[in-house]
Amino acid sequence: MSADVDAKLANRILLGLVFGAVAGTLVLLIGGAVPALLDGAKWFATTICDPLGQVFLRMLFFVVIPLVFASLANGVVQLGELAHLGPLAGRTFTLFFLNMTIAATLGLLMMNILQPGNRLDEETSRQLIAEYSGQAQQHVQKSAERPAMTPASVVEMFMPRNLFGAFVGNERSRLGDVLPLIVFAILVGAAGLSLPRERRQRFQDGLETVTDLMTGIVHFALKLAPYAVPAMIFSVIVKVGFDIIIALGLFVLGCVSMLLLHLFGTMSIWLKFLAKRNPVEFFRDIKDVLVTAFSTSSSSATLPAALAVSRERLGVAPSTAGFVLPLGTTMNMSGTALYEGCVVLFVAQVFGVHLGLIDQITLVFLSVLSAVAVAAIPGGSLPLIAGLLATFGIPPEGIGIILGVDRILDMTRTMTNVGSDVVTTVVVDAGQKAAGHA
Repeated sequence: MSADVDAKLANRILLGLVFGAVAGTLVLLIGGAVPALLDGAKWFATTICDPLGQVFLRMLFFVVIPLVFASLANGVVQLGELAHLGPLAGRTFTLFFLNMTIAATLGLLMMNILQPGNRLDEETSRQLIAEYSGQAQQHVQKSAERPAMTPASVVEMFMPRNLFGAFVGNERSRLGDVLPLIVFAILVGAAGLSLPRERRQRFQDGLETVTDLMTGIVHFALKLAPYAVPAMIFSVIVKVGFDIIIALGLFVLGCVSMLLLHLFGTMSIWLKFLAKRNPVEFFRDIKDVLVTAFSTSSSSATLPAALAVSRERLGVAPSTAGFVLPLGTTMNMSGTALYEGCVVLFVAQVFGVHLGLIDQITLVFLSVLSAVAVAAIPGGSLPLIAGLLATFGIPPEGIGIILGVDRILDMTRTMTNVGSDVVTTVVVDAGQKAAGHA
């Protein structure tokens, strides 16, 4: 799907969001005086809108398991081809991990302070729980009954006795547990590194084929989104009322603030102390790249501009830029990691599922891995977020609450992703030059 097609589709989804929100708001305003209208709108939402939304959501749910497995296993296999690059690879992957971990942590700190999902009253939360999952109350009870975190429980969490039972489906959720699947994918990828070159290439081609197929299904789902998103937003507003709009507004404001703080705050510190560059001059030099990323919502579409600016304006060695930026386009996704953690915690707050300190530390780790797995796939974060919700005992259908505002946040997080890629590139380049490798 081209950047132009993506932009047109995204605009249609955004227009659909506005249409659904306006229609739902008008029904609420008029329904106070005409109860029959409100009753009819609720019937329409339940009978027509909800099934349409479920078709869209379940197409995304379909791809969770194969997408996570193929993307992560392929990523590990690809690392074997980079091992000979030594210091360059070491610096690059260390900075990637730190970048995404810091971003995800910032997002969760904001969510704990602002708590937009807790702005709903108890009655509204109960309506959402009843609406989005018949098992939601069981999830809430299970979250309160979780055993204490011990070394044995950690082993069970990451490596259960029944591997396939864990991620095919278990008592915790209908989508299964993504944690063991991630561990299994990493192990399979690591084992693939020992295969002879030709067999390893065939193995990698097979994983890429699976990823491409799952991407195709995501594209099918996204084509339905301009109709499903307004249907879901209309249904939520008609059934729940204005409280959800206020909560969503706080959520969007908080996420955008943290994305910009990470890009212009954290990355400025990196530039000042690790790359010895003036942050103001740096961001002025890459302004065109940031605008391209924001307008296209595509890291891949922005890559040519980022490469040109890095080499010509920033003076980065071609070998460093050619290594770090393409890799960063698919792996260094700080904005995506921040967003995924925020969505999981927001939906958890809405459904009244408490995530403690250990849960949130685990969420940071999984957000980083998930961001790596879905980076190059348009809309691919949605099924992975559904999988993360299921892992923590939260009804995965809850992502329907945030789908309508995803476009707004997608533009900002893509800009954060791309800006962080370029910052990481100049930091790696500074380290290479200091060590005499460039």
